Amino acid sequence: MSAGKVSAIERVVRSRRVVTPGGEVAAAIHIAGGVIVRVAGWDEVPAGARLDDVGDLAVLPGVVDTHVHLNEPGRTEWEGFATATHAAAAGGTTTLVDMPLNAIPPTTTREGLAAKRAAARGQCAVDVGFWGGVVPGNAGELPGLVADGVRGFKCFLIDSGAPEFGWVGEAELAPAMRLIAGLAVPLLVHAEVAGPIEAAAAGLAGADPRRYATWLASRPPAAEEEAIALVTRLCRDTGARTHIVHHSAASALPMIARARADGLPLSAETCPHYLHFVAEAIADGATAFKCAPPIRAAANREALWRALADGTLDLVASDHSPCSPSLKALESGDFALAWGGVAGLQLALPVTWTEARRRGHGLTELARWMSAAPARLAGLAGRKGAIAAGGDADLVIFDDTATFTVTGAAIQHRHRLTPYLGESLTGVVHTTYLRGLEVWDRGRVVAADRGQLL
Repeated sequence: MSAGKVSAIERVVRSRRVVTPGGEVAAAIHIAGGVIVRVAGWDEVPAGARLDDVGDLAVLPGVVDTHVHLNEPGRTEWEGFATATHAAAAGGTTTLVDMPLNAIPPTTTREGLAAKRAAARGQCAVDVGFWGGVVPGNAGELPGLVADGVRGFKCFLIDSGAPEFGWVGEAELAPAMRLIAGLAVPLLVHAEVAGPIEAAAAGLAGADPRRYATWLASRPPAAEEEAIALVTRLCRDTGARTHIVHHSAASALPMIARARADGLPLSAETCPHYLHFVAEAIADGATAFKCAPPIRAAANREALWRALADGTLDLVASDHSPCSPSLKALESGDFALAWGGVAGLQLALPVTWTEARRRGHGLTELARWMSAAPARLAGLAGRKGAIAAGGDADLVIFDDTATFTVTGAAIQHRHRLTPYLGESLTGVVHTTYLRGLEVWDRGRVVAADRGQLL
């Protein structure tokens, strides 16, 4: 559709602060057919087009969250497509990519992917894509999964906690990475190995499982360091596009930096909970904070922020991994018994912005970390992740100075159990547009089935 056909422009979203890849500008975003036709001058509004003038509120590209556990079918009582995509819309996320485990069946076969897609149809307020899984014995499924539309694959180098989703060692991983390199999709890796964790367990015999310090000591940085050393070597050997998920250990950052300097196709993400919380402030028995790798000390958090700033870490993704409250061992406060995973999809944008703003970072960097870089990882660049001509008109109207306190009543996730309850955050999502139409507006979902399966 040509920008010159003025009558074709259906809607204009205008702000003095539109966050483009080149920075914040005063602009009018021309939309037709769900696509951004042009990022025009602020005063360019074609006759007949609907105008949404948001004044000085920021307009961000929709967040692309490439690390979400939706759990449906099979464990929909933990989370499902409807509740998770409502939470996404509320938090300014317009595209999710679903992780292949915690649903039954997992997305490790073509049949598993078909079951996922069947469960999702008609339930999604935002767009949803899917990662496939690499598990022992499923190498023959990988080409078919790509043909059926997965964006890439995820594997574990340690017990995943889900009996349906086995972990792989080097013997299975090396041939899988060679195959994935030929399929031209990324491999996402949970980068912890068992050896250092087993050694730590031996030294913690008799330690109080209610103490957060016990949980932290049980997942030492060495588990991440050894995993990343292995993954880096296999990335070099196979040429597979490789991505480290939910990176936590600052001590392993130099390895990632060296691999990138060597030109390896390796990238890494961290998560809002690692950028916001610190181990020193987590109370004993507070199992809502349990995740793996764990939330580490304040100095570690600051190193992660420096790595984001210098490009060692590429992006921020939520790793939204909820469960039924009974599985969090809230009454006993036993970290050893509690399911590991932080629920935070809806809050990922304001949590990250709260901490970024404190450190002098701007909205352009925020959009790069939470929209553009994850869109590239998922093979969606050009369509998602930026306010630019030709892309989907996925937009977020964002008040970047407004503050709020997280309450259970506002949470759209299936369960209101999150470590962010009571936190004071900066950054309020007013409206979320998916392909030029509102899906969230001033505190409510306005379209629950507008999402597409990517």
